[in-house]
Amino acid sequence: MDELRTLVIYDIEDDKVRLRISESCLDYGLVRIQYSAFLGALNRNKREELFLRLCALLDDNPGKILLQPICDKDVKEVLVKENEKPSEPDVL
Repeated sequence: MDELRTLVIYDIEDDKVRLRISESCLDYGLVRIQYSAFLGALNRNKREELFLRLCALLDDNPGKILLQPICDKDVKEVLVKENEKPSEPDVL
């Protein structure tokens, strides 16, 4: 089965649930790209499995989860601007 880049983003109020969601994304080999956003390659079965797992973790708690596969054509069109945080000067 073909793997597609998969974006997972979520907005969850409960700290414990949010932590479990992020740990699950890491368990599936996704990489954190923002505080509540992960990206990685998953096949269809793994995407569905992960989504069911995340939904079970969210349960009836307030929140929203989006899992979006991204085709290779669209990956090539992604635009990113990233500035690294300036390092703190040594105070000693």
